[in-house]
Amino acid sequence: MANNDTFIQLLHREVKPALGCTEPIAVALAVAAAAEHFTKSCRPALIDVAVSPNILKNGMGVGIPGTGMVGLDIATALGVTCGHSKYGLEVLKDINAEALAKAKELLGIVKVHVADTTEKLYVKAVIEGDDHSASAVISGSHDNIVEITEDGKVMFSAEKKQASDNQEDKKEPAKDISQTITVKEIFEFATTAPLEILSFIEDSITLNEALADEGLAHDYGLKVGKTLLSKKYDGIMGDGQLLYCMSRTAAASDARMAGSTLPAMSNSGSGNQGITVTMPVISMAKQLGSSHEQLIRALTLSHLIAIHIKGYLGKLSALCGCVIASTGSSCGIVYLMGGGYDAVCAAIKNMTGNITGMVCDGAKVGCAMKVASGVASSVQSAILALEGIQISSNEGIIEEDIEKTISNLGRIGSQGMTQTDAMILDIMVCK
Repeated sequence: MANNDTFIQLLHREVKPALGCTEPIAVALAVAAAAEHFTKSCRPALIDVAVSPNILKNGMGVGIPGTGMVGLDIATALGVTCGHSKYGLEVLKDINAEALAKAKELLGIVKVHVADTTEKLYVKAVIEGDDHSASAVISGSHDNIVEITEDGKVMFSAEKKQASDNQEDKKEPAKDISQTITVKEIFEFATTAPLEILSFIEDSITLNEALADEGLAHDYGLKVGKTLLSKKYDGIMGDGQLLYCMSRTAAASDARMAGSTLPAMSNSGSGNQGITVTMPVISMAKQLGSSHEQLIRALTLSHLIAIHIKGYLGKLSALCGCVIASTGSSCGIVYLMGGGYDAVCAAIKNMTGNITGMVCDGAKVGCAMKVASGVASSVQSAILALEGIQISSNEGIIEEDIEKTISNLGRIGSQGMTQTDAMILDIMVCK
């Protein structure tokens, strides 16, 4: 039985500020950690970065904050010129014109390639020059540095649990805490926990609202959020709560994916997921006139539902993260509109039976369109759930038990779409 400390620990682990798309940021972080152990008197001759296929897929076409450029090469070079590993997912927050100019000079010695690994999230950065070298490895999560070396000497190594060679000792891997909690426990915690222990959730409002304002004020990316709000399309889009939620969420994604220097509050290692978990809930709360307490509790519920579902998929998969994140926001909207636990479960089932097939074909400015679609489904699913309407267990992958439904979704994303993931990457790298 999870207690309050369990949920607070989980929220602090998975809800963090992140500057830029977290895949290139993970690369910059690994490079920065290696650079901090590379002999300062030497100029690098080679910066070699090996990444898992999913990191490559999500880093190829996304904007890097403050550069006007895209991709892993410039993120790698910036890790050397202005990266600081102590900042974690905000590793590039000290970027300036001088650092960018120096990074561009290093592009000729940057080599980014696919690592020989089965891990979904893996980065190994190696810096070499004048008979000196340094390396850093990130594994498992975007800011999890597991090893650092300096001239071949291990300076830091995190413990890795290795499977026993003894067949009798081999067991199923231990479940992550995000899988052991239940929707029922999440709902009870989010709606009854002392408000003061949830105060840090307010940072989600501050950071992601600022990104939405930025996206609406400027012409970022595809301008999805800004275009949806255009008076030119009033007769088509209307002017209601749904449009408000879609446009502000998409605008935040527009800004983030096109290289805004404002950080997002991420969820489960993804800024876009953090945006999609929070902005529909924040926007709906404004439209409904919800109290501050209602908003904080709804955001807590939304964050935790997304974290719980994501636990079954892993950090990266072929299933678009906005499916999970918008499922969380649907639950938050249900709560804001007076729904209880049963309605939350109904919203999850409606979302699972609706947009589960949305694939991730890399991080890019076009993600804002998927985010907008996710928000539309989120609101739709919440409204139906509040009316007692839900997809039945006779249909598709839906089960009567909500935890089995979530497990089914996780199996599809983590196992069933493996071949899809490989095919998407093959298409992308062969263009």
